[in-house]
Amino acid sequence: MDSTPAPSPRSWPAEMFPVLTPEQQARVLAHGRLRNAENGETVVEPSTPGIKFFVVVSGRLELLRLLDNNEEVVAVCEPGMFTGELNVLSGRRSFVRIRAAAASELIEIERDALRGLVQTDSELSDIFLRAFILRRLELIARGIGELILIGSNHSLDTFRIKEFLTRNYQPYSYIDLDTDADVQDLLDRFHIAIDDLPVLICRRTTVLRNPSNQKIVDCLGFNEGIDQTHVRDMIVVGAGPAGLAAAVYGASEGLDVLVIESDSPGGQAGSSSKIENYLGFPTGISGRELAGNAYTQAQKFGAQMLIAKDAKGLACDRRPYALKFDDSQKVPARTVVIATGAQYRKLALENLSRFEGAGVYYGATHLEAQLCGGEEVVIVGGGNSAGQAAVFLAQTARRVYLLVRSDGLSKSMSRYLIRRIEETPNIELRIHTEVIALSGNDHLEAIECRNNKTGKVEEHKIGTLFSMTGAVPNSAWLEGCVACDGLGFIKTGSDLSKEDLERAKWPLARHPYLLETSLPGVFAVGDVREGNVKRVASAVGEGSIAVSFVHQVLAE
Repeated sequence: MDSTPAPSPRSWPAEMFPVLTPEQQARVLAHGRLRNAENGETVVEPSTPGIKFFVVVSGRLELLRLLDNNEEVVAVCEPGMFTGELNVLSGRRSFVRIRAAAASELIEIERDALRGLVQTDSELSDIFLRAFILRRLELIARGIGELILIGSNHSLDTFRIKEFLTRNYQPYSYIDLDTDADVQDLLDRFHIAIDDLPVLICRRTTVLRNPSNQKIVDCLGFNEGIDQTHVRDMIVVGAGPAGLAAAVYGASEGLDVLVIESDSPGGQAGSSSKIENYLGFPTGISGRELAGNAYTQAQKFGAQMLIAKDAKGLACDRRPYALKFDDSQKVPARTVVIATGAQYRKLALENLSRFEGAGVYYGATHLEAQLCGGEEVVIVGGGNSAGQAAVFLAQTARRVYLLVRSDGLSKSMSRYLIRRIEETPNIELRIHTEVIALSGNDHLEAIECRNNKTGKVEEHKIGTLFSMTGAVPNSAWLEGCVACDGLGFIKTGSDLSKEDLERAKWPLARHPYLLETSLPGVFAVGDVREGNVKRVASAVGEGSIAVSFVHQVLAE
């Protein structure tokens, strides 16, 4: 290696690389050990799971990005600085190689010991977590990682992969087939045919042709090191606000918690561009930011998460219960918190599926906003999610049409949002109006609408539609294990009638606890529950409340 000193990480904001005082380093050392690293010694390889955490006592560590078998220095840790970002807490693989650029003395800490440290030392916890989060955001902004996505913005699967990586906070580089002049050279190098696209090059060696989310997870090693046979105190199904709240409170109170998420953390709320009525955030917070912070909190306290694992059933005939998956594997638990939420009801249009991800979307985040900047868009729905999307998209879209079948918004939307919509000149509310047809080739090109009061039909040359109507609970997978109402929402607590409990053969002398279903030790929280309030704050509250009853069930 060249003996020239590696550059200082001046291009990175200073708060990402704080310097620990000698007293702080001593507290870190109490959880680890001193070790020496020779000049040129590699201490972390990107391909190795279970990353260790290092504090530089003396010497210097270089963080190296690997590009075409070449190394690029992206940052340097000097005395008092420490390595790592969010993958250290999750146990996933590093995005960079870490090598000693001089003879160095280091404090080395294993992941479990680091987690113990951040749980008990609030000062160091704040320093580490702030740096970890900022480093991950910078990696995403710079596209520094082990993923290259090649695809087209007009492709449904390209959008799906982008959304999955973005909502799982994975940095990646994107090459647009339609605009990048050098894309053919890359296709030839990896022997990729046009019909293979979209393609994800994982770790710059493995070529995944139109991969499922599960294949992406397998290549990245998201679920490595998680024992799926171990009986947990609590399994949380779903990582929306309610599920993440249950995970945070359960893990922080000493429970052995596993979260199972079929897609990405955040749930429906994760696609909200800005939540302005959530307590404690007067300027608002995006759903993605809220979910990301909650996910980090859950990991801080020791909760583990299985990503892209879709629960297909619950073995509920005996205890411990077990979650069932497609691969016939079962994950056991003493208690279960169901937080699978609800999904927007799909428009009853014949060719809807043809345009999903290619003009029709179910969430308005920065990812979708990039696709329709300067254009006209249609939003269908009159709830808060639709209102938030309208205000957000109006910042970049030429005009936003908000379509509702009713005579206004007052019965379904918060007043502050209605006022914001009224004061935004490029948002146009169309009442008594519904979409009756979609048309286009590879991408949505036109939308046909009808005024149900006058019968007038209009066609608009608009290529982007956001559907945010109604809610269908994600409860079908429970296969009759718990009592539901006529719409599929899960009944809990006092909403369970005597007849419900008799049909379920409730075995206990006590009545079900608040949020407990007709199955003892199984709870339902958030949007999947009958009578839910459809507010992020109430979902978070229910997730935390459920944990108090989990403790009581475990003590029975």
